[in-house]
Amino acid sequence: MGAGIAQVAAMAGHKVMVYDNNAGALQKAQQNLTATFAKLQEKGKISAEQYTTLLSQFTFGSELILLKDCGLIIEAIIEKPEIKKAVFAEVEKLVSPACVLASNTSSLSITSIAAACALPQRCMGLHFFNPAPLMALVEIIPAIQTDVNLIDEAKDLMTAWGKTPVITKDTPGFIVNRIARPYYGEAIRIYEEGIADMATIDWAMTELGGFKMGPFALMDYIGHDVNYVVTETVFTSFFYDPRYKPSFAQKRLLEAGWLGRKSGRGFYNYAADAIQPQPNKDNYLATNIVERIVALLINEAIEALHLNIATKQDLETAMTKGVNYPKGLLQWCDDWGADRVLAKLDGLYHAYHEDRYRASVLLRMLVASKKPAENN
Repeated sequence: MGAGIAQVAAMAGHKVMVYDNNAGALQKAQQNLTATFAKLQEKGKISAEQYTTLLSQFTFGSELILLKDCGLIIEAIIEKPEIKKAVFAEVEKLVSPACVLASNTSSLSITSIAAACALPQRCMGLHFFNPAPLMALVEIIPAIQTDVNLIDEAKDLMTAWGKTPVITKDTPGFIVNRIARPYYGEAIRIYEEGIADMATIDWAMTELGGFKMGPFALMDYIGHDVNYVVTETVFTSFFYDPRYKPSFAQKRLLEAGWLGRKSGRGFYNYAADAIQPQPNKDNYLATNIVERIVALLINEAIEALHLNIATKQDLETAMTKGVNYPKGLLQWCDDWGADRVLAKLDGLYHAYHEDRYRASVLLRMLVASKKPAENN
């Protein structure tokens, strides 16, 4: 992620300092960036002159002093809050008071990270999506301490970098990683209950739901060392709200080192000679799968709107640009009808008696008032 963000900044015309205290990681980043620009030149997307200029904009190093003259520092290290805080506190000693310190965390508290700094008002979240050069969305997350003037400055900068910025409150998972939890969690619940196998659920969500990738294929693509940890972080950060409860099925994969595509094994086996499971293409079963998962996704989006996590437009933009959903979830609610979504959730709640399926009060208000979610 760090190398990808560095590429975006360089292609926007900035001088970029790339720091890593791991020499091997630093060398790999430099090699990958060089190879990426070479491929862009081969494809005619940049000229030979641009290739040379881009490479000249980078400085690589394993000493923090490299960063002393930076105006913006974006941290993209391991998702452990104590490590991020230590790095921010150390970096702050070297840079000017005007330097902005940003974290690329996908789910951790920006407020907590900022609290490690003497000048917390300079801190914020800039959450890019992977791969950073290709994905348009950037979530801008001000901490409660962040200077309000930095928000518009960050939005303008991300727009200048060719990104689509959205602004979100500093709550666990922000927009995308909060609202998207049911796409993974409810799919696993359906699988664990034996209602359908992985291949059938993936087929249903792509063929009938219109999603680019099914939940199991997507979790394997992301990697369980990332996807499970985000789920666990959101779950604990929300005071163990059952809506975000992790699964043992995914935890066991992480414990086994079956991380998905990167390790050759996850929910699916990626060995060359592996026989892949075939879906049960039963439309009635598939429709029930799609309705169950999408109803929970819609409910999360409506709850985020109810709690003013972001504007309607930013909620819709985040889910279509950040995870490529076929449409915004508020629009999906209007297309289905809020009464249909509520009936599905209440049916699940009646069957399970779990808060996992509790409907947002705003959803109930929409049904009562007959107002569309998009115009609420």
